[in-house]
Amino acid sequence: MSVLRKDFLWGGAVAANQLEGAWNVDGKGDSVSDHCTTGSASTPKRVTVNIEPGTLYPSHEAIDFYHHYEEDIALFAEMGFKTFRTSINWTRIFPTGMESAPNEKGLEFYDRVFDCCKKHGIEPLVTISHYELPYALVDKYNGWEGRDLIEYFMNYCKAIFERYKDKVKYWLTFNEINSGTMPFGAILSTGTVKGYSGLTSEVPDRPQERFQALHHQFVASAKAVKYAHDHYPQFKMGNMICFVTSYALTCNPDDILENQEHMREMNWYCSDVQVRGEYPAYAQSIWKKHGITVKMEPGDAEILKQGTVDFYTFSYYMSNCISADKNAEDSGGNLIAGKKNPYLPASDWGWQIDPKGLRYSLNEIYDRYRIPLMVVENGLGAYDKKEADGSIQDDYRIDYLRQHIQQMIGAVEDGVDLMGYTPWGCIDLVSASTGEMAKRYGFIYVEKYDDGTGDLSRKRKKSFDWYKKVIATNGDDLS
Repeated sequence: MSVLRKDFLWGGAVAANQLEGAWNVDGKGDSVSDHCTTGSASTPKRVTVNIEPGTLYPSHEAIDFYHHYEEDIALFAEMGFKTFRTSINWTRIFPTGMESAPNEKGLEFYDRVFDCCKKHGIEPLVTISHYELPYALVDKYNGWEGRDLIEYFMNYCKAIFERYKDKVKYWLTFNEINSGTMPFGAILSTGTVKGYSGLTSEVPDRPQERFQALHHQFVASAKAVKYAHDHYPQFKMGNMICFVTSYALTCNPDDILENQEHMREMNWYCSDVQVRGEYPAYAQSIWKKHGITVKMEPGDAEILKQGTVDFYTFSYYMSNCISADKNAEDSGGNLIAGKKNPYLPASDWGWQIDPKGLRYSLNEIYDRYRIPLMVVENGLGAYDKKEADGSIQDDYRIDYLRQHIQQMIGAVEDGVDLMGYTPWGCIDLVSASTGEMAKRYGFIYVEKYDDGTGDLSRKRKKSFDWYKKVIATNGDDLS
């Protein structure tokens, strides 16, 4: 008998900018991701001010979900998905972000997507902003550093809330909002890269801009949540955090304190604001460390308090160790690296694989906030190899997911209120961090390659049938 809820939301997760393609079709404007070139595990992608002729921008076609959504959603339904986490491309609805009226063609596309989900009995879980800030807002305001973006975001929210009020119940405001606490987040999340052209790994680090931009995102998120609660009481509004679990490398008290500071800034700073409705006491020490001053307008504190989320969602891929010893061996990571944990194996990209860290994280988060939780990203990016018969025997992915689901069930037995689980990249898509297709996560293989070639045909991997069985048994059969 499964310990998971009977209405547990099994599914998968994607982001519009990483799979839709059709980047300039039906009135869509260009987003920051549309200005990012392809890259690899060893070569960082670039961000360019102008779209360069002859340069490969992977989001421009991606896997062309825009024209394949019916086929893809039918495959999700075949696996038994209860929910599909996707996002809306802001620039499909407001091409520059500054229009007074939404683009009807963009609205119609998501009508079709959500209707298709409904036809298959799949509940959409929609991220409002998932790394697709309109590039025009970067150009004019340096992204979220400009306070004007709060109202532009609200115009966007009001348009999609009203349009999809009968089709979408679950909403997340900002994807991995805490990426704004890190330099790389200036490209992905805050858009504080006005005029910058160059390698994404070398983007200038300007903490003052990032943390001011984060404050504006907090206010925008809270306003959106309050507006939804006031006008659409059927909506459930969530946040989304990139949870990078970390441990002290040793029991040296210096390591313990270093890790506590890291966990606060990396994981708790943003969710304390979004769940508790106010900046934590330690915010002052973070601002002091970075030499920054966050400017707040009258009324901001009240808005933050009024716009707290109903449920907490997060991504979990790996864990790191933190040490005061700068000579300790480093490890790889998705958004942030740490020190190597001698007890853990690693993926092809050097990410340390730590299923028990998911159970630990779920317990820590639930103890802190006591609101329902959902794991909305988890998965293994790997080089998938086609066998002679064309099959993809991705047992390594099955093993990774099995171990994480086992630990997730353990956390529920520990008392955690867990709503659902949507592994990342349920269909192969473009990697957000490296811009490549070779780093595959999906249960469904897409014939698309890093040089832009491929016929975009879809093929079930071995993990497809395994996950179908997991969902059918509500997590009881993980064999």
